[in-house]
Amino acid sequence: MSDFENAGKISRRGFVASAVIAAAPLVLPLRRVAAFAAADVLIAQFNDAGEKTGVSRVPKVVKPEAEWRKQLSPLAFAVTRKADTERAFSGAFWNLHEHGMFRCICCDTALFSTKVKFDSGTGWPSFWQPIAPENVGGRNGTIAGPTNTEVTCQRCDAHLGDLFDDGPKPTGLRYCIDSVSLRFVKI
Repeated sequence: MSDFENAGKISRRGFVASAVIAAAPLVLPLRRVAAFAAADVLIAQFNDAGEKTGVSRVPKVVKPEAEWRKQLSPLAFAVTRKADTERAFSGAFWNLHEHGMFRCICCDTALFSTKVKFDSGTGWPSFWQPIAPENVGGRNGTIAGPTNTEVTCQRCDAHLGDLFDDGPKPTGLRYCIDSVSLRFVKI
């Protein structure tokens, strides 16, 4: 065969490669949609008056480390993104006695109310339950409990603190939370 005759023929490997390249713009958006749909979480919504306004399916907040570093103070980054802990009695909210609620410093999800805050004597803000069970969990989206003591924000996986079983009634739980992981909203 002459070079002219071979120029119009395509190898099987070339055909498959060009088909994959041609289909990529159609397939990749579908994969992205599936990935985002799987990352949705149910979150109880609260207005700044502390009133529950419903439960919504919202996208999980996922950002590169550089964006979190830009958004957060160095200590807030170390605590929320690297599971560090602030020093006892050093945070802004361990001795706070105003009425309000606390939101996640990373994604603004409502987490705790001062109605369930108590003085644990530990030097960290302590609560006997979250504002809504949907909003607070443990690592990898599991519910925090006796076998999973790390407390995280369900929406952005921020490390908030730890859970202990030495709290007051009615739950007997103590959500021991780093102040730097929270934003206070006075009610």
